[in-house]
Amino acid sequence: MSRNRTAKGIVLVPCLLLGGAFLSAAAWGEQSNQVLALMIGLGLVGAGLLAQFIPTPPPEKDEAQG
Repeated sequence: MSRNRTAKGIVLVPCLLLGGAFLSAAAWGEQSNQVLALMIGLGLVGAGLLAQFIPTPPPEKDEAQG
């Protein structure tokens, strides 16, 4: 059941990259869009990190192994 672990990585990486991009836009961007970029960036980073807390079942043993 490595699908859940793979799905977590697929969610985490883009969320952190896009969140970082929005946070940097908030730091160096125009004043009018600063709050919006900050909120989107924090939301994306938070969503990516929260996806890591989805519980995964323990790995199944193959009958041939054991």
